[in-house]
Amino acid sequence: MNKKCPNCKLVNYANAEACARCGLHFIESESVAPRRRLIKRAFICLIVTILVLGGFYASLVFSAKALSYDERNAAVGAIAVLEAKGFSDEVFLLRNVAVFRGNDNWLNASVEKENAFAATNFPFEIVTLYPDFFMYPVDDIERAAILLHEAKHLQGKDEKEAYEFVWRNKKQLGWNKEQYKSSVIWQAVRTQTREYSPNLFVCDANHFGDCTE
Repeated sequence: MNKKCPNCKLVNYANAEACARCGLHFIESESVAPRRRLIKRAFICLIVTILVLGGFYASLVFSAKALSYDERNAAVGAIAVLEAKGFSDEVFLLRNVAVFRGNDNWLNASVEKENAFAATNFPFEIVTLYPDFFMYPVDDIERAAILLHEAKHLQGKDEKEAYEFVWRNKKQLGWNKEQYKSSVIWQAVRTQTREYSPNLFVCDANHFGDCTE
């Protein structure tokens, strides 16, 4: 059998140790070639994976509508409240990483769920703001409370961690019982937080057993 040089493609004699044209040593070439093929295959797999994930992400984004001008302003106002209250990590994600949409993408629409104010697709960092997000909050502080919850999902936190973080930090946010106890958002979040983190509601001396009071 003849030896074809992988470098210059010259066909050499079968017993040749090096290519007569370019001088490539065949023993070295034979040891390097499998590694090159492995690297090439790994690179192709990486490119294919990136393309598939990119297509999936694009399908999530473009299967849902963008926020309207007024909706966008409402979200921006709520994020500004979080910034003013010192939630810098969450603000960074909401401003620079999250993509906001105004209704369900195809993946969210395929999952049965209860009425919600917002939803997050992690790790794709897509935040969906439903009509209730704009309708029921009393002001930007309550919308900020909802976005603070979603920001924890952007970090990969589950529902328990998100509800507990918001409830423990409601004082820093300026979201208090005296002003908001009658609001739909306050009552809904308190109920859900008690369901996910009952350990926060075992202080009988406080209203609703709330240990964070």
